[in-house]
Amino acid sequence: MFKRHKFLASERKRELTSPGATRSILKNDLRNFHSLSQFILSAGPLKSTPAVKHSKTTHFEIEILDAQTRKQICIVDKVTQKSTIHDVKQKFHKACPKWYPSRVGLQLERGGPFLKDYITIQSVASSSIVTLYFTDLGQQVSWTTVFLAEYTGPLLIYLLFYLRIPYIYDMKESSRRLRHPVVHLACFCHCIHYIRYLLETLFVHKVSAGHTPLKNLIKSCAFYWGFTSWIAYYINHPRYTPPSFGNRQVTVSAINFLICEAGNHFINVVLAHPNHTGNNACFPSPNYNPFTWMFFLVSCPNYTYEIGSWISFTVMTQTLPVGIFTLLMSIQMSLWAQKKHKIYLKKFSSYMHRKSAMIPFIL
Repeated sequence: MFKRHKFLASERKRELTSPGATRSILKNDLRNFHSLSQFILSAGPLKSTPAVKHSKTTHFEIEILDAQTRKQICIVDKVTQKSTIHDVKQKFHKACPKWYPSRVGLQLERGGPFLKDYITIQSVASSSIVTLYFTDLGQQVSWTTVFLAEYTGPLLIYLLFYLRIPYIYDMKESSRRLRHPVVHLACFCHCIHYIRYLLETLFVHKVSAGHTPLKNLIKSCAFYWGFTSWIAYYINHPRYTPPSFGNRQVTVSAINFLICEAGNHFINVVLAHPNHTGNNACFPSPNYNPFTWMFFLVSCPNYTYEIGSWISFTVMTQTLPVGIFTLLMSIQMSLWAQKKHKIYLKKFSSYMHRKSAMIPFIL
């Protein structure tokens, strides 16, 4: 057996050492190498394996303390750099479900200002551990709810007085006395005013997504609803007397009222949308609409038109409650206008040096 294997090995060696066998082996090797090279070229260039990037994400740990007792309420961990105060409130709500994000107030220091929802954690963090103080803001309502309640109430209340329901006026006296045309016109103007408010709140104004305490809603509704009841009671009373100068006074005032309402609407549209440059940071500029040319004179023309509407309504109806309401609204809006005017002066000093806040050349 061993001899047989040895004989086969010697025969194989003899074949390999012969010249013909060597040529055939070389030909086979060249053919195999050529096939391998063709296969590699058809496969295309070799692609390098992309390097795996290991991104470093810094996480913060938020310690939330009670602003009154300084006791720790909870710790919110795994907060990224780009997380905002709103995100922290959401996680805080998951840890403490009894406090909704809308009623959570967070401060960097006790007694300091409440942090806005859009502020990032990175901007207020000095280390990986951030301490915030919690204050319960109480029951909150959205700004949209506040505006809708403020404007829906006066609209419905005025109509109740206009219909002269029996619980308000004496039915016999109401049936004996005919209404003056200014009563119907006043109802129309009043409804137009608050319907415009409601539609602009829903479709024009970019109402903040924030919230306000419920007590602010109650105060606003008490003011608007109370004054509307007083105004509507006098204008729709059976003994109401028309203006001193008759139809001329009513007509001129009504036309001016409608002009101011139209101007107020167009100004609100301009304020709600960016200008032609697409930059929201630019001061609102007048356009081809003549109602917007008030921007050349004042920085808050929406308040100018609003006061103009109520002055026209006061002259048209010639009643004391409307005059008092107009006076109070003028004072409040002048304060708002001056505050906005100061902000505009800081941001757009080159545009504002010749403008007034609300009343041209006066205020």
